[in-house]
Amino acid sequence: MTTRRLLAAATLATSLGVALMMTPVIAHHASGPFYDPDRRVEIEGTVKRFVFRNPHAFLFVDVADANGAMTEWQIELGAPVSLQRTGWTPDSLPLGMVVKVSGQPSRAEGSTGLCCVRMTRQDGSPVLSGGRVEEAVQPPR
Repeated sequence: MTTRRLLAAATLATSLGVALMMTPVIAHHASGPFYDPDRRVEIEGTVKRFVFRNPHAFLFVDVADANGAMTEWQIELGAPVSLQRTGWTPDSLPLGMVVKVSGQPSRAEGSTGLCCVRMTRQDGSPVLSGGRVEEAVQPPR
């Protein structure tokens, strides 16, 4: 085998190896299989638990239905390191705080989960002082 062919084979093998390693990373960040991007659900409830750890932070909120029965909603947030960059801490959502949340509902039948959310305090103000309330406008597809 010539040096040129050996170099080409090594480059191809390295490229394939990198591509195979990246597939799980890309797949991990896709929310489409788990949450319905074509629907939006709005809830208002009381913070029951805020889990601020990797790989994603989760918020658990008790929401009352029309009959007053409580249901726990699980809200998937971003990675804690990303949340910290925008000012979030484990104390940003204290127990008992009432929040309004809108987001993409879980595809799993009978589940009460949300992702890709917009969240405010009960009065509509941002959770964090100086935080953004409006949703970012997505570019047309």
